[in-house]
Amino acid sequence: QVQLVESGGGLVQAGGSLRLSCVASGRPDNPSLMGWFRQAPGQEREFVGGTWIDGTTEHADSVKGRFTLSRVHNTMYLQMNSLKPEDTAVYTCAARTWLGGMSYSKPSDYMYWGQGTTVTVSS
Repeated sequence: QVQLVESGGGLVQAGGSLRLSCVASGRPDNPSLMGWFRQAPGQEREFVGGTWIDGTTEHADSVKGRFTLSRVHNTMYLQMNSLKPEDTAVYTCAARTWLGGMSYSKPSDYMYWGQGTTVTVSS
């Protein structure tokens, strides 16, 4: 099984930046797909972006141009720039091990989940 551990959350002022990290371990140690989701208080969990083992990435429209996903071996990063108060949420790393053309933007598309890291953006 795959274990996922996130880090990098914190408190930042609007317009600032943070970089989140997610480290995958176990077997396989390089999941086919890794992704980020976020959930704000009282809101549904929202897809942020995903990255495949071949380097392909997808970003949600709500963060495109501000957030950038990247992946180096078993570690996935989320560089967050120009942060807004509405970005405040718990950010959670997810992964799956199978390849194919299945959906990638819903929580049910992933098998493994981390515990989450909290991002708070103040005005």
